[in-house]
Amino acid sequence: MMTLTLGIVTCLVSAALLLNLWRLLIGPGLVDRLLALDTMFINSIALIVLLGLQTGTALYFEGALLIAMLGFVSTAAVCKYVLRGDIIE
Repeated sequence: MMTLTLGIVTCLVSAALLLNLWRLLIGPGLVDRLLALDTMFINSIALIVLLGLQTGTALYFEGALLIAMLGFVSTAAVCKYVLRGDIIE
C-alpha cells in the first residue's frame, strides 16, 4: 500500500514540477519566473524526500536540506537584485 501511495504522489509532484517548468519558460514577467523557480526548488525537495522514503536511507534527507538552503539563499539574492539592482552593497 505504501509503495502505491508513494508512486502516485511521485507522479503528482513530477507533474507539478513540469507545470512549474512551463511557467518558468512562458512566464510573462521576471517575478513570475522567480516564483516558478522557487516553487521548482520546493518540488525537487519533495521528490528527493519521496525517494528517501522509498529507499529508506537518510542520505536523501540531508540532500533535501542542502537544496532547501540553496533555494532560500538564491531566491533571497535574486529578490534583492530585482528590488535594488545590486546584490552586494
